Parts: sequence; structure tokens; C-alpha cells
Amino acid sequence: MARWTHFYLIRIEFLGFRYHGWQKQGELKTVQGQLDKTFGHIFGHTEHRTLGCSRTDAKVSADDFVLELFINEFIENDELLAKLNDNLPQDIRAKSVTPTDADFNIIQNSKIKEYHYTFCFGEKSHPFNAPFIINFGKHLNIELMQEAVKLFKGTHNFKRYVSHPTENTIFEREVLTATIEKNTKLSGNFIAENSYIFKVSSKGFLRYQVRLMMGALVDIGRGDWTIEQLKESLENFEGPQCKHIVPSSGLNLHRVEF
Repeated sequence: MARWTHFYLIRIEFLGFRYHGWQKQGELKTVQGQLDKTFGHIFGHTEHRTLGCSRTDAKVSADDFVLELFINEFIENDELLAKLNDNLPQDIRAKSVTPTDADFNIIQNSKIKEYHYTFCFGEKSHPFNAPFIINFGKHLNIELMQEAVKLFKGTHNFKRYVSHPTENTIFEREVLTATIEKNTKLSGNFIAENSYIFKVSSKGFLRYQVRLMMGALVDIGRGDWTIEQLKESLENFEGPQCKHIVPSSGLNLHRVEF
């Protein structure tokens, strides 16, 4: 890290539907790969490095994703912002460029992350919804789901809400907010009228945690699970693993605070 002389925090938003997540993975199309390619075009060299505030699953989108750029040259903030938006594809937009320093750690300094999961139910919705709203088909009892989601708030052991943990995984996490609200964020004549958003925030989430939490809420809405079973899954964390992982394209990283 010491070989870099200039550091910039760049906030972006992106539609993740055609990407295999943020982090570079060989020949797969990723958001980081697209950013690195764009930086190479702008600077005329590849002597730079990028590091994101979080990994995201394939097809996950972001209203507010933060990456750090490491480079050995000074860049005017507004100039870089303009050049990024002139050269990035239509599904990625840079929002701001801010200088930082070598002491800043984009992973450890991240304080709060808020995710939104947008969903609907009932009659199959318009295909234009596919990149960001998941239709769960049959009727969902939203009132029951809104009651159940309150159980997630607070500090719990989420061992049953994680995929492929390691021996060093810390399962205890504090959920700061957890609600299900009517969708007022996305609008259009093709947006399903009965669409909702699961909103959840924490200082850190486990792999697939939000998608597994949403899966449990959908099971309650369908009548396949009870609120008592959800409560038991948080209290008896050595019980069976939650298996209902909802599709990733409904998930959106809404906010990152430092």
C-alpha cells in the first residue's frame, strides 16, 4: 500500500443485472472489472488499484457503493468524475470523487450498510421489473411479515442465516433497523402496485444473510413458516440451516456510511 501516493473515494451507483457482482473474477463481467478498464482508458496506463467497500452477489445493484482508488498522480475531483461518466457504461454512474489518505481503510472504516430488497406478489409482473423487483407469485400476508421483521432488530446469532461460513466467522451481528414498507422508491406504469421493500441496516452482514432473512419473511408471508419458528431460528442458532435464499436481483445496497 505504501507505494501509492494519492487516494480517492468514489461513490457510484449501478444496475447489477448483467454483472457477476463487484469483485473481479477472472474473465467474468464484474463492476470492478468495468471500473478498472475505464480507469485504464482514462489514465492511459494500468498503474492503479481499486478496492470496494463490500462484495456483492451476481445481479445485486447499488444506489450507493463506495470504492477507493489508489494511484500515483494527482487528479482534479470534478475532472475525474466527468471523465468517468463520459466513459462508463449506461448501467454504472459515478456520483462523487473525494480525496482521502493512506490511513483510511475502506473495509474497516465502513460503519453502516443499509440494504433494500424490493419484491411483489400476485399476477406475474412486467418483464421490465426483472432487474430489480422479484415477484414471489402467490399471495403474501404483508401484515404478518411486517410483524415478523421486527424480530430481526437487535443483536442476534445469525449462524442459521449464512452460507459457507469459515471457522473464523463471527455469527453475532447487530441489526440496527429492519422494516417492510410499501414501495414508494420505484415508480412507473410497469411497476407492480403491490410492491414492497424490505429495509435492513447493520454495521456488517454475513454472506447471503439479507437474502436468507428475506427468504424467512417470504415463508411467513406464504404461511409456510410461523413467527414462532422465526423467533426460534434466532434463539436456537445451532438448529438447521435456513435454506430459502431469495433471488439476488431484488437486492440493492442502498447506503454506506463511514
